[in-house]
Amino acid sequence: MDLLFADRAQAGEMLAERLRGARNPLVLALPRGGVAVAVPIVRGIGGRLDVLVTRKIGYPPTPELGVGAIAEGGEPVFDLLLLRRLGMTPASVAEVVAEERRELARRVKVYRGDRPLPDIAGREVIVVDDGLATGATARAALRAVRVARPGRLTLAVPVGARDTVEAMREEADEVVVLRMPADFRAVGQWYEHFDQLSDADVLELLAEV
Repeated sequence: MDLLFADRAQAGEMLAERLRGARNPLVLALPRGGVAVAVPIVRGIGGRLDVLVTRKIGYPPTPELGVGAIAEGGEPVFDLLLLRRLGMTPASVAEVVAEERRELARRVKVYRGDRPLPDIAGREVIVVDDGLATGATARAALRAVRVARPGRLTLAVPVGARDTVEAMREEADEVVVLRMPADFRAVGQWYEHFDQLSDADVLELLAEV
């Protein structure tokens, strides 16, 4: 079995070692867990930290099953194959998308207030999360950033399912991942401590850098 990360902070420190070639990057963390990974990255390599808020779009009868995701500044990204298998279309989840847009806007207000996202055009941007399972939220985030024309776009995660990581290479200029375990089932299984974070935890972390 692959070694576990002690926690998100340790994972971020290890990622920072792999990202030292970055020059004054804009590090965009996916709340909530990605923020705890991103803080030690910024401490290690410099640059600016901000959040990029994403929301999973759940299958209405079983919301835990994600059929897509949405990121601020971007359009919904759907798993069309899964939707077809479920006998649905994007229009079938329009109400869910509207609800998630409202929650996304609420979280943006909590984390950034009225301040907009930093200017992305031409910048080196690193999108950070605490792991990749299906990759839905990461895909939505990367596509939202890509529309803003970054100079270079990197996705950095401590751990991910191999198939998902390979799929993300089509969305980013570079994918930096520390571990792709063969027996990957869930992100949390690869951390000794994987506590759920609150909005207050996110704000406290953002205030540290």
